[in-house]
Amino acid sequence: MGGFFGAIGRTQVIEDVFFGTDYHSHLGTKSAGIAAYDSEIGLQRNIHSLNNSPFRTKFEHVLSDMKGTAAIGALNDTDPQPLLIRSKLGTYAICTVGIINNADALIEKFFALAGGHFGAMTGGKVNSTELVAALINQKDNYTDGLRFAQDCIEGTACILILTEKGKIIAARDKVGRLPVLVGRKETGYCVSFESFAYRKLGYEDEKELGAGEIVEIDTDGIRVLSAAQKKKRICAFLWTYYGYPNSDYEGMNVEVMRNRNGAIIAQHDLEAGLAQDIDYVGGVPDSGTPHAIGYANRSGKPFARPYIKYTPTWSRSFMPQNQIDRNKIAKMKQVPVRELIEGKKLLFVDDSIVRGTQLRETVEFLYQNGAKAVHMRSACPPIMYGCKYLNFSRATSDMELLARRVIEELEGEEGFSHMDEYADSTTERGKKLRQTICDKFHFSSLEFQTLDGLIEAIGIDRDCLCTYCWNGKE
Repeated sequence: MGGFFGAIGRTQVIEDVFFGTDYHSHLGTKSAGIAAYDSEIGLQRNIHSLNNSPFRTKFEHVLSDMKGTAAIGALNDTDPQPLLIRSKLGTYAICTVGIINNADALIEKFFALAGGHFGAMTGGKVNSTELVAALINQKDNYTDGLRFAQDCIEGTACILILTEKGKIIAARDKVGRLPVLVGRKETGYCVSFESFAYRKLGYEDEKELGAGEIVEIDTDGIRVLSAAQKKKRICAFLWTYYGYPNSDYEGMNVEVMRNRNGAIIAQHDLEAGLAQDIDYVGGVPDSGTPHAIGYANRSGKPFARPYIKYTPTWSRSFMPQNQIDRNKIAKMKQVPVRELIEGKKLLFVDDSIVRGTQLRETVEFLYQNGAKAVHMRSACPPIMYGCKYLNFSRATSDMELLARRVIEELEGEEGFSHMDEYADSTTERGKKLRQTICDKFHFSSLEFQTLDGLIEAIGIDRDCLCTYCWNGKE
């Protein structure tokens, strides 16, 4: 995934961008960078790998080494950025968040049209942010260039530019799958993926960019360069999983949504008479925890943490690039509270069930520590389709998805014609899917949040949400 933060002011903004970018560390752990503009120095840039080291450790020096009344920062799990680009539009810094599915085709088209070249990374891959810049540079101004890039890209691209004149240009992706927000304080403005990042720094909510909207920001204010589009499809997974608890998107807070989501799941269980004989409700940490709190409050069952994640040295289970290492680290981080496990009937709420690899090991770990029963609830519907719009998941094939694999086991490819039935717990196919997963993972029971329940928990118009990973509808 990835995130960015930019600021512009009448005074130095490096400190704000340092902390604002650091507040996006949950979105990217591979590399990070900061670019700044100073009227005497011009544009500067600093990039570091974050492998086995947090953002703060690698970038504390910028507080004394960099100067600027405008700056942008980015963290990501893909390509190093921000980049400094020199073109007919001028010299500028650029960072992006998203994914370009047709990158190879765009690169070949660029070669044919412009006869240009790209810097190649290991394996010959082209930095996706450099590709976005090449598309922007095809036009005679930033506005036309950004529109052109958005029209060419199949996927998603939110873009942040810092110009050689010390202005910031921000563009939200064409249908608004990801958030771009603007904050304001007395000395200037900021642009952020996460709203809590700028609120903590003393900025107030000023504007949330609409789908495809492009704005230019300086110390005098915000100027709309291209108006928002009517069609919006913000990613619903933001609220259930990868958005930060303190943030708001489209006016809806993440933590509040997760509590409400868990309560809706609990209400369904109460009405169906499911999993009523349990001792504790827990969350699969960390993002499953607020869903579990909502479940516990509605069900009347006590909330507990039967195991704790040890995070001082490994804050995210998927930091290692190798999947085997990620699984090992996830297992090593689980520290049991035996008094809350031994002889107890437990119900856990997870934010989602994607591949199921780590979940299988978690359940085995709970039984090894004396659990009498382990019920599982997913805070979202069965994931049936790999996301083709964002890169928050490392899945490279739909068949990596647990629900898909089980459906193929049960019916072969014919089963993929009945995805809606498998998602629905009231149908025979839906019941079979859940029972098969229970048998594989030794769950005492398994239920998924319904799509209607998820949308109710988010609380915004269904037509404004992207739910592709659950129902395959764009």
